[in-house]
Amino acid sequence: MTTHTCPWWLAYTFDNRLRRLLHDSAVLFRDLVREGDTVADLGSGLGHFSIGLAGLVGATGKVIAVDLQPEMVRRAARRAERRGLLPRIDFRVCQPERLGLQEPLDFALAFWMVHEVPSQRALLSEVRSVLRPTGRLLIAEPKGHVSAQRFEATVERARAAGFAISEAPRVRLSRAVLCTPD
Repeated sequence: MTTHTCPWWLAYTFDNRLRRLLHDSAVLFRDLVREGDTVADLGSGLGHFSIGLAGLVGATGKVIAVDLQPEMVRRAARRAERRGLLPRIDFRVCQPERLGLQEPLDFALAFWMVHEVPSQRALLSEVRSVLRPTGRLLIAEPKGHVSAQRFEATVERARAAGFAISEAPRVRLSRAVLCTPD
């Protein structure tokens, strides 16, 4: 499988005002994230979902925003700071082969990024190892970029990593599944 990481400067083409209308965190995650939760935004990019999740976890919660590119992390942190949410978000640069997560998570989000990972099996196993027994992982991949067949292969890798597929939520422009620890 060939992987390609979206460069930080290209992220502005899909992380913009229109994205806030299409992928509103308050709507997408209202039934998945509660105040006080510890959540991870994997491949956080410019922070669109990290900032939205920070609003949902409240002052007692924590968002761990992980991205491979230092410039993405810097720009996302600047966005969070402008919105007064920086204290709720722990921005981190990860390695290509490891996220480096250790904290128990209530929720993890992998939005439009799993197809870019060199080893989906390793990524999903690492997330599974830190997800609480009641935790959930939402995987969403872009329909225009990830075929149904490729997405189904990702779902099978999630099952092999110890996840059960609890539902397929509707996410605009995406193929999505909600995973729970098996």
